[in-house]
Amino acid sequence: MASPRFPSLARLFRRIPIVPVVRLTGPIGFSTPLVPGITLATSARVLDRAFAVKGAKAVALVINSPGGSPVQSHLIYKRIRSLAAENKRPVIAFVEDVAASGGYMIACAADEIVADPSSIIGSIGVISASFGFDKAIKKIGVERRVHTVGDHKMSLDPFQPEKPDDVRRLKALQQEIHAMFIALVQKSRGKRLKGPEKTLFSGEFWVGEQAMKYGLIDRIGDLKNVLRERYGKKVKTPLVAPSTSWFARKAPGVSLEFVQGDWAASLISAMEARALWSRYGL
Repeated sequence: MASPRFPSLARLFRRIPIVPVVRLTGPIGFSTPLVPGITLATSARVLDRAFAVKGAKAVALVINSPGGSPVQSHLIYKRIRSLAAENKRPVIAFVEDVAASGGYMIACAADEIVADPSSIIGSIGVISASFGFDKAIKKIGVERRVHTVGDHKMSLDPFQPEKPDDVRRLKALQQEIHAMFIALVQKSRGKRLKGPEKTLFSGEFWVGEQAMKYGLIDRIGDLKNVLRERYGKKVKTPLVAPSTSWFARKAPGVSLEFVQGDWAASLISAMEARALWSRYGL
């Protein structure tokens, strides 16, 4: 039994503030050996573990993402908010290079958003991008044969000329997703938002200082200094990382998917990811 003059180690450690840290890095919605990205499947268990840390003062999210899938972004947002409510735990998001589009949606799951002065914030919009190969295959003499049932089964086929009706349907879908995104940001940020909606929700993005003026973030800072300022110099910030399989530990950076020869999908994903980052000059 511990002496009153010498408290037990358990009591001693309870006095040390703890803020578990979860890193959410990469494009959202796909994850391959060449492009480690963010999906609910890859982040759910890590988030669960972080919020389960007993006695934690808060949970810190370190976000560095150019966006991606609106569905996966929204699922992760909802998981974070659900865990925060269940555990009565505040959430602080720390933005590194960029929290744009879906990356900003995830940041909105935090009660407070902190960014560097040079962080890129915003891009509250929806984008779809592809290529048109119809002229190229005609030039090289390739005939495409596709048989479908359903009038719109081949909408936006990149090997056929673009059709105005297909574009109109796509635009309608984008407007619905954009409206949901706007409503989420308004609910999350509330009265902190400043500036005309036409500007805030135009898809434009800004560096940290301007984003703070618009109320898209709460303050300028970094994880170490902000948490020390709030919880004291002794605050502990353990990183809660994904668990890895035996194979991944033996061969870092290599997965079974890659070994089995999914080279084409991995390379295409890498190109898509590069395009996402490059939109923000990164």
